[in-house]
Amino acid sequence: MNMLKNIARRYADGNLIIQILVGIILGALVGFYTHYEVAPYNKISAKIQTIQNESGLSVDEVIKTHLSQDEAKQLNEAKEKASSADSIAASASVLGDLFKGALKAIAPILVFVLVATSIILRDFGHTKGMQKIITLYLIGTFLAAVVAVIASFLFPVELSLKGLASADMSAPQGITNVLKDLIYKMVENPINALANGNYIGIITWAVGSGIALRNSTAETKKVFKDISDGVTHIVKFIIRLAPFGIFGMVAISIHETGFEVLAGYLKLILVLVGAMLVVAFIIYPAMVFVLTRKNPYPLVMICLKESAISAFFTRSSAANIPVNMALCKKLGLKEELYSISIPLGATINMGGAAVTISILALTAVNSIPSITVTFGDALLLCFISALGACGASGVAGGSLLLVPLACGLFGIGNDIAMQFVTVGFTIGVIQDSVETALNSSSDVLFTAVASETSNKPSIKFQLNFG
Repeated sequence: MNMLKNIARRYADGNLIIQILVGIILGALVGFYTHYEVAPYNKISAKIQTIQNESGLSVDEVIKTHLSQDEAKQLNEAKEKASSADSIAASASVLGDLFKGALKAIAPILVFVLVATSIILRDFGHTKGMQKIITLYLIGTFLAAVVAVIASFLFPVELSLKGLASADMSAPQGITNVLKDLIYKMVENPINALANGNYIGIITWAVGSGIALRNSTAETKKVFKDISDGVTHIVKFIIRLAPFGIFGMVAISIHETGFEVLAGYLKLILVLVGAMLVVAFIIYPAMVFVLTRKNPYPLVMICLKESAISAFFTRSSAANIPVNMALCKKLGLKEELYSISIPLGATINMGGAAVTISILALTAVNSIPSITVTFGDALLLCFISALGACGASGVAGGSLLLVPLACGLFGIGNDIAMQFVTVGFTIGVIQDSVETALNSSSDVLFTAVASETSNKPSIKFQLNFG
């Protein structure tokens, strides 16, 4: 028993990124082994199926009349190997199914609690420049989602996952029907919304509850804070088990599709990271230039160098708050401004999260043959992504748990949406790091811009701004 406790303790204290990488590698090895063990049987079975279709004979008759004794013997041997390989892959997939099931169960509760609690507890303050900072946060998040949608249409990604090819789903036809469906989902019974994974309804009721309880007693607010902390701890525990779930997910995916799934994952990573780089080096600097009429890149590079790098490795906007505070002080910004804006930015400035939510949702759309969407429908996704992303903080990988929210807009069921959440965790070693770097560095960027345009800048700030 003590040995098991020691193993569990060492695992809990280990680096999650390294553990996920180990899970991916082991899953890939198991997947490739079982895939190639099954390949000979699949080849012979395909030959039998072709002869059967041409001749109209049964499988047994085809084996007796069209296969030699050696081929029949090879078939039996290949069948035994395939059966053993399928059994191994099925056993591994159980871990992936358990992980997806746990995420599916906790995600609706997490979203409701985090959004409601953040509204109840957050003091948005009345410091000069805060309104502009909040506006920049929200506009930046929305524009990031727009970039993600454009990237998804220019470079569509399809993944071969379980049950996608046979999924019988269709997106609502026309922007009017989309809006109508959206409104109906917003007013669904909150209990049903939680039970069915209706994230649009969950967000609506969470925002409404948060606004209604903003003036509640300190004891009530403390209860919500404690519930939020408790749910967050549960989610963190589930995410600590991600290496096992990812192992199972990767193993069964490669077992069924071979190299195809890995190629899809690589393309998805490139589109995600590419969209985030466009936001970081084009969209955000353009916003800065429009407001200040100055060359934005000296400030952008300072923020990326001193904030993004540390955020990349910590993968936590909250953990990077002290770094951002120190950078704001170095830039000569007013403490009463950045002491509010930086913690607030870690909550609602989620451009990277909006990119992740949008691209993964549209990847789900592209992967299901029965669903087609217009660019107008996808643009509506920008609003949903921007809204959802603002409640994505509080836990590592929080943005991924908002993917079903966007998927729901296109009529994609929660079961399939959660597969793409698991894909997100699989590629999260890169995706989550870049996403956090984008989010956290822009907190300082927008705070500096608001300070520049709302107050007379200090000499130190002018020098650093260039």
